[in-house]
Amino acid sequence: MIEKLEKMLICRGEDEERLYAEAKEIKNQTIGNKVYLRGLIEISNICTKDCFYCGIRKSNTETARYALSDEEILEAADFAYTHRFGSIVLQGGERSDREFTERITRLLKEIKKNSNNELGITLSLGEQTEDTYKRWFDAGAHRYLLRIETSNPELYAKIHPNNALHSHATRLKCLERLQRTGYQTGTGVMIGLPFQTITDLANDLLFLQSMDIDMVGMGPYLEHHATPLYQHRHLLLPLEERLRLSIHMVAALRLLMPDINIAATTALQAIQADGREKALEIGANVVMPNITPTTNRTLYKLYENKPGIHEGAAESMRKLEESILKSGCEVAYGAWGDSRHFQSRMEN
Repeated sequence: MIEKLEKMLICRGEDEERLYAEAKEIKNQTIGNKVYLRGLIEISNICTKDCFYCGIRKSNTETARYALSDEEILEAADFAYTHRFGSIVLQGGERSDREFTERITRLLKEIKKNSNNELGITLSLGEQTEDTYKRWFDAGAHRYLLRIETSNPELYAKIHPNNALHSHATRLKCLERLQRTGYQTGTGVMIGLPFQTITDLANDLLFLQSMDIDMVGMGPYLEHHATPLYQHRHLLLPLEERLRLSIHMVAALRLLMPDINIAATTALQAIQADGREKALEIGANVVMPNITPTTNRTLYKLYENKPGIHEGAAESMRKLEESILKSGCEVAYGAWGDSRHFQSRMEN
């Protein structure tokens, strides 16, 4: 299986066209061509982690730190609700202090109340205790994205500091906690990292399958000059190759796990204007329009040249709707867009 996946990831010409066509056919047969919206609210860039690839890492003194107020978060959630997004994502730097975790619990309850329990909520707030995950689940969150970035422990060690706060084993345990708690559980990897091989990426796909994951957000690695990994940029594939490899990963994953949710990530668009469209056309079925207040959006920079940071929420949505239609897909307004894979797991 590993060799078959490796061939998919490096194929060109007619083989590439065949891969895309097969992935598109499987997607349309299994889950249809609807695209589900997740209004992305980047609640804070304050982070306790120091990951070597990330622009909001704790040690980056060039980044001005911010945290949205409760009012700003609730207003953004209300925008998503009134514009029939169906769901939102609360994403931020990793914190696990009591003040933070209790605030999230309070906000979740408020968002559910304000939306008459109609707005779906995904969290992407890092590693937490099982008790915290349960409290957030009980307060109204039902999906959680915790990207592992690579399933290879040796590569993980190269892109993170060597301390207890950055443990590959802990990341895995947190994914297991999320599944036990009852979340639709998502993870993902970066594609085109320094030191990464095609075999690593093929193994990443098998890891996602072995974890029985419900949703995936993965995209090309994009460097940030104020990070330790930037010194290894001479090892990187050209941007166009990172984009191609990312699209191949989406297609291969759709063939491997036909009924999961796969996001067309913003990083694809950062390389090429129609990068997200390509992913939607051949396998992805989720997009996350950024509805963070514009004044703060420029400060949440995991990587450089992030697209759309000066657009208002309404403008971002208009452009996104156009791109979804161009990809031959249909916007599923007002739908939670739960993972069919999750639904099948719960029935079995």
